[in-house]
Parts: sequence; C-alpha cells; structure tokens
Amino acid sequence: MDRLRIHTDDMEQAAKTLRAGDKILLSGTIYTARDAAHKRLFGMLDKGEPLPFTLKNASIYYAGPTPAPDHLPIGACGPTTSSRMDVFAPRLLDLGLKCMIGKGGRSPEVMEAIRRNQAVYLCAIGGAGALAAKCIRSVKVLAFEDLGCESVKELQIEDFPLFTAIDCCGGSLFEV
Repeated sequence: MDRLRIHTDDMEQAAKTLRAGDKILLSGTIYTARDAAHKRLFGMLDKGEPLPFTLKNASIYYAGPTPAPDHLPIGACGPTTSSRMDVFAPRLLDLGLKCMIGKGGRSPEVMEAIRRNQAVYLCAIGGAGALAAKCIRSVKVLAFEDLGCESVKELQIEDFPLFTAIDCCGGSLFEV
C-alpha cells in the first residue's frame, strides 16, 4: 500500500478517514511535548492562561529532541512512550487536539477520547530518532525553555513517515 500524504492543516478531515494500519507521510506543523511540559500546560489550563500554541486541530509529538548538530535544525527526534501522557490526553482531545504521535499502546480512556473527538493516534518508529530528524525542516522553542529537550517546540516537518495506530472508529494496531 502506498503512503497517504497528509498536511497537518488538513488533520481535522484526515482524522475522520484514517484507519488503523494506514501508512502516512505527514507534513506541516507539529508540537513536541512530554511529561514535564504536559504538567505545565495543565497548570496553565487550570489557571485559565493561554497555551503557547492553539490546541484546535493541533498535532502533538511525544518527543524530547536532542540538541542540533551544526548542520541540522535538530538532533535525534524519536518518539517517547505515549502511555505516560494518557492522564493528560483526554482533556487535551476534548479541547480540540486532533492528533497525537508517539509509540506504544494507549489506555481505554484515551481510545474513547479519540473516538469521541474524531481524532487519531499515529505511531513513529522507535529507535529511529536520527532518521526522523531528517524530516524536520525547522524548530522553534515555544515554551518552558528551562526543560531543555522537554521544552515545547514547534516543528515544521516534511514527509514524516508514520502509521495510524488508533483511529476514530476504535480500530487499533494494539488490539489483537
């Protein structure tokens, strides 16, 4: 099967049609956030403060990129284990998040929130962070610079290879 080319600007519609097992090449804007960043984002939400990026139709990549070598915009940028963000994901999905990117399975609560919000969970290949970095065209730190690799970053990506792992109809690569 060929890979589907999807731009993040079209994620709201794409999420409704992607099915578990679909191979895609994703281009556009994504945001990195891991555990520590999610905790701070939730603190901002709880205080009614604006987030460093708009959640509506956004795509979050669970990654903590390494520092960039001189010739690249970023160092290795592989996925982290997504289940560590399961406590945060349903609320973010309910607030408009459309796509999560990481590795590994998700909880029943996250799967239900994906279905309820017509969102999608995509998986990147673990252990291929240097290869993934070749798809990243630019990087900008948006928030929590003191967290280093776990700061929230805006990435511009091109043809990032991913698999649809959990779709909005309840299909999952992790259910056998």
